[in-house]
Amino acid sequence: MSAMHSHDKSSRQAWTPESWRSFPIRQVPSYPDAAALGAVEERLRRYPPLVFAGEARRLKASLAAASQGKAFVLQGGACAESFSEFTADIVRDTFRVLLQMSVVLTFGAKVPVVKIGRMAGQYAKPRSSDSETIDGVSLPSYRGDIINGAAFTPEARIPDPVRMETGYFQSAGVMNLLRAFAGGGYANLHQVHRWNLGFVERSPLAQRYGVLAERIDETLAFMAACGVNGATTRQLDETEFYTSHEALLLPYEQALTRVDSTTGEWYDCSAHFVWIGDRTRQPDGAHVEFLRGVRNPIGIKVGPTTTIEDLERLLEILNPKDEPGRISLISRMGAEGVGRHLPALLRKVVASGRTVTWLCDPMHGNTISTVNKIKTRSFEAILTEIRGFFDVFQAENAHPGGVHVEMTGQNVTECVGGAHRLTEADLGERYETFCDPRLNAEQSLEMAFLLAEELTARLRGGSGTKGTEAA
Repeated sequence: MSAMHSHDKSSRQAWTPESWRSFPIRQVPSYPDAAALGAVEERLRRYPPLVFAGEARRLKASLAAASQGKAFVLQGGACAESFSEFTADIVRDTFRVLLQMSVVLTFGAKVPVVKIGRMAGQYAKPRSSDSETIDGVSLPSYRGDIINGAAFTPEARIPDPVRMETGYFQSAGVMNLLRAFAGGGYANLHQVHRWNLGFVERSPLAQRYGVLAERIDETLAFMAACGVNGATTRQLDETEFYTSHEALLLPYEQALTRVDSTTGEWYDCSAHFVWIGDRTRQPDGAHVEFLRGVRNPIGIKVGPTTTIEDLERLLEILNPKDEPGRISLISRMGAEGVGRHLPALLRKVVASGRTVTWLCDPMHGNTISTVNKIKTRSFEAILTEIRGFFDVFQAENAHPGGVHVEMTGQNVTECVGGAHRLTEADLGERYETFCDPRLNAEQSLEMAFLLAEELTARLRGGSGTKGTEAA
């Protein structure tokens, strides 16, 4: 262990849920009424947990399997959830598309798919600036519905702690629906496959995707003939589904931190999986300090500005015992940068012998603006980064653990490209995001089919399907 690592370990005091408050912090809202903030935090501390420690431990075990190539992670959902989209239909549609994607990926990867939604808590967003200016008027930046309002008015932009309470209750409602969908028969494997057949029929590339769909159909028919069905095998009728969000708003996260009665350890019970973003991963920062003490599985966004030295320090601080499944490194390099920036980081982690699960976030490094200053992402760039991510891991003989995508179950028009060939001119039809552009339902499923082809080709000893285009 280096002297720097030894200094990190010895200089830190004993962890408590509030010890982060003595560390430098970024991306923090300035609440004008400290008493009101304290009152909301006190109420949240008395509310029931949104998730349970045992569930987080099961997820950690599944992530550990993914680090060894024995599982594949699918993490997806909106860039930021909105209080106004708190409806059963929106929750159901996103859950359904993630299920559809997972069935296709299970067939392609030949391993279980770990399903994690960016749902039931992804209400806060980091910002590149503390303020924004429109027509000469400057106001505090919108930081997500759990902090302030999106409307460009002085009143809406004032951070309001009561929004944390609204976020808690909406997260509880979403969790209730997700648990019902996951365990109440909605996740039946045969039903999910029928939905996928409907997607194939609608796709301009029906013939290409139909080959994979037909192979899945034959597999399910064989299983049914052998007596393997929902009545005899519980796994065909229900699924495990986990929630996640960026642990950005630390007063909220602290208020929902609880001691597990069976182990005596602290867990952040706002979600099963929480991550540190690219703007808050400073080794000496408050967000790292908070997450080092909770036992949830943790993600760390890793981008072009990540140094090997900082990554080493983060792994030592957050996982000193090298617990498998504890750390997922979420690569967000961009289609053009993944081959340039990722190999050195991967080699260093592999050489250290540390156990981490690597995920590919092909979204954040591929955001562009149109001539009309509308943010969008190219389906082809997203696919290119995923393929580049796999190329890097194949070259290093390491296991790619999964993908982390921003998507929705609605057929919005926010990302260009794909089989339906959406263009910049189509963006105005249903551009509904108030944050970053998302893959729509059809693009998400197309991505799953192409990724399944990629995984199948690599399992057979090839180098993927780089020569074939999606559209």
